[in-house]
Amino acid sequence: MRAETTPAARRRGAFVAVAVALFCIQLDFFALNLAIPGIAAELGVTVSAAQWTLSAYMLAIGCFFIVGGRVGDVFGRRGSLLAGIALFAAGSVGCALAPGLGPLVAARIVQGVGAAFVFPVSVSVITNTFPDETRAKALGAVFGIANIGTALGPFVGGGFTQGPGWRWIFWLMVPLSLLSLLAALLHVPNSRDTSAPRELDLLGCALIVCALAAVTLAVERGDAWGWGSARTLLCFALAVTAGALFLVRERLARHPLVDLRLFRNVPYVLVTGMGSLSNMGYGVTVFLATLYLQGVRGLSPLLAGTVFLAPALLVAVSGPLGARLGRYMRPTAVMALAGAVAGTGMYALAQVDAWWLYVPVFAWCGLGLGLGWTFSGVATQQVVAPARAGEASGVLLTFLVTLGAIALAGTAAAISAMTPQRPPEDAYDAILRLGGVVVLATAVVVMAVRHRLVRLGRIPPLSMRAGEDTAREPGRGP
Repeated sequence: MRAETTPAARRRGAFVAVAVALFCIQLDFFALNLAIPGIAAELGVTVSAAQWTLSAYMLAIGCFFIVGGRVGDVFGRRGSLLAGIALFAAGSVGCALAPGLGPLVAARIVQGVGAAFVFPVSVSVITNTFPDETRAKALGAVFGIANIGTALGPFVGGGFTQGPGWRWIFWLMVPLSLLSLLAALLHVPNSRDTSAPRELDLLGCALIVCALAAVTLAVERGDAWGWGSARTLLCFALAVTAGALFLVRERLARHPLVDLRLFRNVPYVLVTGMGSLSNMGYGVTVFLATLYLQGVRGLSPLLAGTVFLAPALLVAVSGPLGARLGRYMRPTAVMALAGAVAGTGMYALAQVDAWWLYVPVFAWCGLGLGLGWTFSGVATQQVVAPARAGEASGVLLTFLVTLGAIALAGTAAAISAMTPQRPPEDAYDAILRLGGVVVLATAVVVMAVRHRLVRLGRIPPLSMRAGEDTAREPGRGP
């Protein structure tokens, strides 16, 4: 059933559907991090075993981002969005009712697959529904609302875990998901890549899912299994083999899942690289801050979640801020600015421990890191053709999630290696300082490459407005 509405009403309805769906996904993920001890206690399992509720979700979402984005481009974004929201809602019900760890992990996989379709398709729905002059603003507002979920996640997770129970995190998702589903059903117009036949590279799908599943499983469980164990090494070998076969397949396929020419688009590569690094920094900073606040400061989950409100609220602000900056600065320049803010914030956070300074510096980190990984979703849509928006978004999100998981695994391993020789807080500070330097150095590299491309005449200069048709970076349209 579709409502007969004006174009403006359809845009508003599509915006509501996408914003609420992304809000649910962000809130769900960031709320569950603080609920792991409560899940372990209620289900009678170890915290390490309960961690599979996060690992399984990351495994599912990381494996299907590219597939979900391309399915929307090829077969229609409206149907893919509806299917993704419905899967996420069904998975939420399954999580809320799960009698044990096994059913809970299975329901989390369903949630993850649904989220993997929703995220890239949502971005391409906005890209193909809104006109050029309002597209960046709409994307920024969507990510701003989604990031409110990021902001509220730790607070909601800590509050529900100490109050009525962790299952209410999932019950909260059900009515919100149904609202998003109804809005999408009534208002989201269909769109697809009309240049592509209604065929999907199934072999490419199988290979990329296998490669991503293997590498995600290896980095998620490597610390528990042992990085030199047979299982870990087998997963890495499988990931390398499947990844190599995927690249060969995509070069030979008539209608590839991922057009490898995408990586010849230098602005897209710069945006994706800086966005991935920002997301890695965000995940590591939040992880270390959680350990510091609860393990060193001794705060309860609820109080720790309250401290997280300051940086998380600035993450929420980063969506609209990025859209506003995008009206005056090139996507690559906004990403470099985000890296400069994030890098200085991470380095400074390692130097302070007084509350009056820790909280605002933590918030500064949230602003820079949030702007980096949030605006990357907007920026990729500004440097690629709208017809392949889902593909570009899916590739970006795959890098964000996979590299984010690798960064967290590396951080956990580094802490384990350093803590026998030094206090835990010293290890946390050393990792933050290293991360800050890497992010800041990458921002400098992005601007240096951008300057070089301007000198060569391959992209427009920084001073031109990004919204003008004659001043777009290459890759946007024919």
